[in-house]
Formats: sequence, C-alpha cells, structure tokens
Amino acid sequence: MQAGMLYAIAAYILWGLFPIYFKALEAEIPPVDIVMHRILWSFLFLMIVLTVRKQWGWVKPMLKQPRVIGGFVASALLLTANWTMYIWAVNNNHIVEASLGYFINPMVSVALGCMFLHERPRFLQWLAIAIAAAAVLWLTWQAGHPPWIALTLALTFGGYGLLRKTASLGALPGLALETALVLPLALAFLVYTTVQDHNTFSSASTSTKWLLAAAGPITSIPLLMFAAGARRIPLSLVGVLQYITPSLQLLLGVWLYGEQLDGDRLNGFIVIWCALALYSAEGLWRTFKIRPEASA
Repeated sequence: MQAGMLYAIAAYILWGLFPIYFKALEAEIPPVDIVMHRILWSFLFLMIVLTVRKQWGWVKPMLKQPRVIGGFVASALLLTANWTMYIWAVNNNHIVEASLGYFINPMVSVALGCMFLHERPRFLQWLAIAIAAAAVLWLTWQAGHPPWIALTLALTFGGYGLLRKTASLGALPGLALETALVLPLALAFLVYTTVQDHNTFSSASTSTKWLLAAAGPITSIPLLMFAAGARRIPLSLVGVLQYITPSLQLLLGVWLYGEQLDGDRLNGFIVIWCALALYSAEGLWRTFKIRPEASA
C-alpha cells in the first residue's frame, strides 16, 4: 500500500512538472516537432525496456487480431492529439486552461463510461458532473467562447482512457504498440522537414538535443510508475491522487509563468473544485463503507 502510494504520487508529480520541460524546449522547437520527437524517442526507449524485461510474448498474438490493433490505432491517434494540444497550450501560455482539462477529465470519463460501457454513475457522481458542466458553461459565457483547450484535453484523454480500459494489453506493451503505430507518421514528418531544410533538431543547441532525446524516458517512466502504483492501491485513492498533476500545473502557470487566474475565471475554477471535492469524497466514502462490509 505504501509503495503503491509512493509510485502513484511520484508519477503524478512528474506529470505535474511537465510544463517546465516543454517550456525549456519552446525557444528552439515548435510544438508539433516536440510531439514527433516524443513519439520517436519514446518508441526507442520502450523497445529497450521490453528487451531488458524480455517482454515480447504479446507481439505475435497481437498480429493475429486486426480488430484489436484497430482499437490501438484509435487510442494512439487520441494520445497524439492530446500530446499535441497540451504541448501547444503550454508553449503558448495556456497552462492554466490546460490544467482545467485534467481537473474535469475524471468526470468526463464517468460520462463516457455511462455512454459507451453502460456504467451507472451514482447520484452524487451525476451531481458532481452537473456542477462541473455548469461551471464550464459559466466560463464559456464569461469568455465569449468555450474553454476549447481544456475540453479538447479532457475529451481526448477521456476517450483514450475509455479505449485503454477495454484493451487487452497492459501499460508498457500498450504504450509500445501505440508509439509503434504512429511512428511512421513521426518518421515521415521528420524526413519531410529534413528534406525541406526545416529540421529543428539538427539546428538546435546540444542541450536542446539532449532534452529532446530525454523525451523517451520522461514520457515512459511516469506511466510505468503509475501502472505499478495503481495495482497496489484502491481505485478511489488513485482518483484523489490524480489531482496532484493539474494542481501543480495550475501553480506553475500562475506563480512561475505569470498566467492570470482571477475574477470570473477564478469563480469558475472554484465551482469545478467543489464538484471535484464532492466526486472524490463520494468515492472515498463508498470505498471505506464497502471494505468493512466485505470483511465482516
């Protein structure tokens, strides 16, 4: 239990610090280039990990299941879209709105589970979703447009989570397959930019090149730590701990990078935090209520 909490907390902290990493690249590398390098270096790193762990037994059976591969193509594209939007948001000074996407993501996941998996959210879960939706409408009305960055991040990651929930592969093989499926896209992009003499990697400083190459372990290690932690602690606790990531992102956006969070925007965030508190409290209460009954 303690080891699981440490793994999960470490993963969420690392994810929460991602804005610092992507900001360090923004001066020399455009967001799309960062995504393509993230795919490339993640793939190479995961191949090394799979080789060291001798974890290749899933490959041959997977090749005989085109329908399953089709599902992973969809999840890979959703993950790529999520990465692209997030990196673009961070490097265009929208870290606060990006954090909003991951604050509302759990409730988007509940709604998607209801729509596609025929799950039945409990009353307080529905109430939390309704409160969060009302806050999003409030933010839309005040700004004159929807918080499209937050909604895109929440929907793409929620959709990704939905597909991975029904997939037959674990975290490590699944991410390896996803990066392999979008690797041709990344390689085609990098070859094209090289031919057009727009390859930002070749013209970048040495430190930036090393930072880009580090995208492999930086992307993969938190995911592996999260997978190790999630197996050891209750899902409701995972749900509460996951708010570490957007909280850190929000703090970085406001205090380190000077983004604004005041007035009507702050009011909208406060309402969403109240919805999250209700959602998390209901999950924890239900977990601790069921445990004594199960052991009785």
